[in-house]
Amino acid sequence: MTRTTPARPVSVEAVSPELAAHRGRTTRLHPRPGRPGMRDSHVGGPMLWPVGEPWPVCEEPHRPEAEGYAPDDIRSGRAAGAWPASRPWPGGGTPGEGGPVPFTGLAQFFRRDVPGLAAGPGGADLVQLFRCPLRHGSDLERRYVLRWRRAAETEAAEGFLAAPPQLPLLRWEDELPEPCVLHPEQVVTYPWAEEDALPAALIARIDAWEDAQSAQHGRMAPSYQCDLSIPPGWRVGGFPSWASTGPLTVDCASCATPMRLLLTAAGEEMDADSHSWVPLEDRDPSLRGKDAIRFDRTLATPTRLRFGRDRDLHVFTCPADPGHPPQWLLA
Repeated sequence: MTRTTPARPVSVEAVSPELAAHRGRTTRLHPRPGRPGMRDSHVGGPMLWPVGEPWPVCEEPHRPEAEGYAPDDIRSGRAAGAWPASRPWPGGGTPGEGGPVPFTGLAQFFRRDVPGLAAGPGGADLVQLFRCPLRHGSDLERRYVLRWRRAAETEAAEGFLAAPPQLPLLRWEDELPEPCVLHPEQVVTYPWAEEDALPAALIARIDAWEDAQSAQHGRMAPSYQCDLSIPPGWRVGGFPSWASTGPLTVDCASCATPMRLLLTAAGEEMDADSHSWVPLEDRDPSLRGKDAIRFDRTLATPTRLRFGRDRDLHVFTCPADPGHPPQWLLA
C-alpha cells in the first residue's frame, strides 16, 4: 500500500518566494509493521548478511546493568499489548566487560527501492545501519555502525546468516526494532528556519508570517517548522531538523568538506505538532483535520525504537568521499 502526504496547508513559496531557491527533496520511508525479507529495504527486518562474514561487534566497555528484557518477552508483550517482565542480568550484571557485544541491526536500504539514497564508496548501493544495544560512559552515549555493500555482489553469496548473534537481554524494550516494511515517497522540503540555516532576513519574514497566522487562527495556525519545511519520521536525504540543538555545522573529519544528510532515523512518525504530515491512507476520509487521523501505535511509533530522549538521529556522509567516516548527531 502506498502512502501519500497531503498537500501542505499553505503554499510555502507563497509565504516567501525566496524559499524557491532553497527547495529540496526528501524521501519519506513511512515504516509500518510487517514481514520484510532480507532482500527488502526495511527497518528492523533481517539483514542481507553473507554467512561466514563476521557480524559487527562493539568492543568498548559498557555501563553495568542489573536487569533487562529478553527479546522473546518483548515480542510477546507487544503482541499482547503489555509491558514485558524484566529479568536479572546473567552473571550479576556488567555485560560487555568480558567480551564484545553484538550490534543490533536497525535498518537496511537498497538504492533500487529508495529514491534519493546517495551512493556509497565504490558505487555501493546497499547501506545497513547498526546500533550497540548497550550504553557507554556517564553520558550514556551510543555507538553506531554504517555498512555499505554492492547489492548484486552481496545477493550472489552462497548463503546468508539466518539469525544474527544477540545479547540474551536488552536493557530497554525500545532496543528491539519492530520489523517494518517501507513505503517510500518523495516530497518537497525546505531548510530549518533558525540561525544560519536560512538567511536572517528570510527567517525574519517567516517569523512575521507565523505571528500573523497565530493572530488570525490561534492554535490552528500553520507553522513553517511543523507544517511546511521538514516532515517527521524516517527519511532519506533532504534537510536535517534541529529542534533540540539548533543548526549545527557538520564537516568531514577527514577532509573538512561539508557533509550531507544521508538519512534520518526517528522514534516517532508523528506528534501533536506534525499531524498535517500524516498520510491520506492513515486518515478517515469522512472527517477533517486532527479528527481524521487514525491514532494507533503502529502509526505513531511503528518501529518501536527511540533515539536519545525522543530526538532524531541524523547520519551524515562525506560527498567528496563516501568512504570517509560518517557522523552521527542527535537533534
